[in-house]
Amino acid sequence: MADPRLYFDTSALLPLYRQEQLTAQAEQIQNEVTLVISALTEVEVASALARWVRMGELTGEQAELLETTFSEDLRLDVFERVALEDRHYWQARHWLLGRKTALRTLDALHLACAVEYNLMIVTADKVLADAAALVGGRVRFLRG
Repeated sequence: MADPRLYFDTSALLPLYRQEQLTAQAEQIQNEVTLVISALTEVEVASALARWVRMGELTGEQAELLETTFSEDLRLDVFERVALEDRHYWQARHWLLGRKTALRTLDALHLACAVEYNLMIVTADKVLADAAALVGGRVRFLRG
């Protein structure tokens, strides 16, 4: 039986909190499985909210509402959270030093978590999806 858990990177998670082109796809997946995230996701959500306010895509009040909703979901254990450990940093470093992908630092850490915990990663990031396939990870790419 397939693992009913999927690791959501931040690009796949954010459409659950803000209406976007990928919202319907993300919601459908959310209704079928347990979503797994790491503490890294929490930091990236905060960064995205701040960026959207700076860019004028959200008001401060809207960002606070989204942050409150996300924080409440964390409190209610809507997501399974996995620990980011030293081995994930080592694996990410190994992939980055291999220079075979265009992975960014935080995406390499997301991928290392997903691979280490034997979870399919769900992402809207094509570079991350391609890298996952290259390193033997399982990936579900959300297309807009």
